[in-house]
Amino acid sequence: MWKHHVKLERNSIVLTIAILIAVSIGGAIEIAPLFWLESTVEKVQGMRPYTPLELTGRDVYIREGCYTCHSQMIRPLRDEVERYGHYSLAAESMYDHPFQWGSKRTGPDLARVGGKYSDAWHKDHLIDPRSVVPESVMPPYAFLVDKELEYRDIADKLKALQRIGVPYTDEMVENAKVDLETQADPFASPTALKERYGDKAIQRDFDGDPNRVTEMDALIAYLQMLGTLVDFKVYQAQDAENLR
Repeated sequence: MWKHHVKLERNSIVLTIAILIAVSIGGAIEIAPLFWLESTVEKVQGMRPYTPLELTGRDVYIREGCYTCHSQMIRPLRDEVERYGHYSLAAESMYDHPFQWGSKRTGPDLARVGGKYSDAWHKDHLIDPRSVVPESVMPPYAFLVDKELEYRDIADKLKALQRIGVPYTDEMVENAKVDLETQADPFASPTALKERYGDKAIQRDFDGDPNRVTEMDALIAYLQMLGTLVDFKVYQAQDAENLR
């Protein structure tokens, strides 16, 4: 039987089709079961859906193609962990549609960028990247400061994500617009927002202009929450114990 492989190797079209069939079958066998195994994504304390403001900021991030130069997946390699922080957990991407793992880094990984810099630093960096990182090749996004955030459909966005499994409650959907405006208003009461999204939901004016909600507000809010939801001290202790 195997002596006929020469015929297969000499016909490039047939060989290509055979390779695709083999890869498809192998991929299906390895990947498909993961969609039905509950242990695929470990439940991690602290993880929550994005707030409406963070979600719109993520939309701006994707729209501007930030994912083409920045990954959000730290691999479990020593040099990556020492530079960026604890390696990424599957649960950190469980509410991402689509996820932002990335495959190329022109700039640093952003999985742990939340809280690393001030809001003012992020604003300056987005307006003129080289003002804070002289060697940066990132293009400027100064227009985000002047562009007011469009969020009339924010409730519909949450409802769509709710339908595909993101655990937004009906209360979250109903109050989406209010929660978005509250998170960007340093003078509003944070009680209801934090009851729905937890104490780690940051409420403040992100772009330095409390009189309006801009795309800069939303993008900085998204960046400032990345990697802040999980208490990695627990996992660092576990990793140290496993090394003993």
